[in-house]
Amino acid sequence: MNQQLLAKTFVELADNLVADFDLIDFLRLLTDRCVGMLDASAAGVLLADRDGKLRVMAASDEQVRLLELFQLQNDEGPCLDCFRTGTPVIVPDLTREIDRWPRFVTAAHRSGFGAVQALPMRLRDETVGALNLFRATPGPFDLAATPLAQALADVATISLLQQRSSRRSTVLNEQLQTALNSRVLIEQAKGKLSERQGIDMEQAFTALRGYARSHNRRLSDVARAFIDDSEPLPGLGA
Repeated sequence: MNQQLLAKTFVELADNLVADFDLIDFLRLLTDRCVGMLDASAAGVLLADRDGKLRVMAASDEQVRLLELFQLQNDEGPCLDCFRTGTPVIVPDLTREIDRWPRFVTAAHRSGFGAVQALPMRLRDETVGALNLFRATPGPFDLAATPLAQALADVATISLLQQRSSRRSTVLNEQLQTALNSRVLIEQAKGKLSERQGIDMEQAFTALRGYARSHNRRLSDVARAFIDDSEPLPGLGA
């Protein structure tokens, strides 16, 4: 494991305790680093909205995003169980859980995944979502990687709850609702850019994210400007 990248990741996640950060980009960083450093083929993050309903907030690729959506639409799967119980759900071999989650297991295999671990994003007794790590091949998970993934989830959760106070739940709900609205804008921008440039959705997201970072702007602001054509974005929509 790249120790320098691991240390950098913890610093980047913790730095958001004081920074005015872009939540969507922050969660995508979390999923990307989990795939880059841990025993995972893909990763996703589900967070609860103000009504307690889980939403897909980040995914390391389009395939896992669709699988997470399938899980929510069918109301079954390890990530949902993890969120509801506030405890990790570790499944080294999905074929053994076909009776427990028949539709999810079938969809996961169709997407190329054979194992999954869902880790709660929680602070004390409050669970706000789940970090989900998928692996292509079944088999035991790395004993060192699982607690490390939980540690990353914990640090990310603390960042989400940075404005905790007696009104913490209200603040968090407002923050998550804003992020959900931003997610819709970003998905629309991805679709428009994908069609315009003839690229896939993942490449479109990478282009939008890269433009936002290189110009020191929020991803959602770039997405809105691109959708509305309200300002020139040199090089992005060419």
